[in-house]
Amino acid sequence: DSGVHATHQVVHVDLEKEWRPDTVRDATNSHLRPAPVAILSAQIVPETFNARISALKRHYVYRILNRRAPPALEASRVWHVAWALDADVMHEAAQMLVGRHDFTTFRAAECQANSPIRTLDRLDVERIGDEIRISASARSFLHHQVRSMTGTLERAGAGRWSVEDVRAALEAQDRKRCGPMAPSTGLYLIGVDYPELT
Repeated sequence: DSGVHATHQVVHVDLEKEWRPDTVRDATNSHLRPAPVAILSAQIVPETFNARISALKRHYVYRILNRRAPPALEASRVWHVAWALDADVMHEAAQMLVGRHDFTTFRAAECQANSPIRTLDRLDVERIGDEIRISASARSFLHHQVRSMTGTLERAGAGRWSVEDVRAALEAQDRKRCGPMAPSTGLYLIGVDYPELT
């Protein structure tokens, strides 16, 4: 997803020759320059491991800078919302989305998932100073799901939607009932859980 950030992305590669993990890490990093990407570590995994399919849970954080003054150093790393947002109302509305649901409302038109049914394990909203953080965890997400949910929660935080409006949008199973999609700049993949690799 163009513009989205990751502090914890996992990939796997199949190599014809066996190399030491630190050699793979260092060689890959030398080829990535000057892109703002770095391989922090590498390890040998069983042939059955697949970075996407083997994942047990994914964790995202969405960052909203909620103040009148625009961002400077973090201009491409947060969504700047200049009007007041109520993080407590956003959190209450977020709880309407937690659980196993049909998330068609929050699914991109170009999403290629076979089913819109997903189980959202966590969707928490908290304010830390001028920043509102939305934390989401699930085994898997639909294309643009977190950004779509964030845009809807912003409507509730701004007082334009009620908590019940958010619930009704989910139950409608209709993309047209979704709030505006939040920009990619504030979204971070911060963790992926895997079974123990032995």
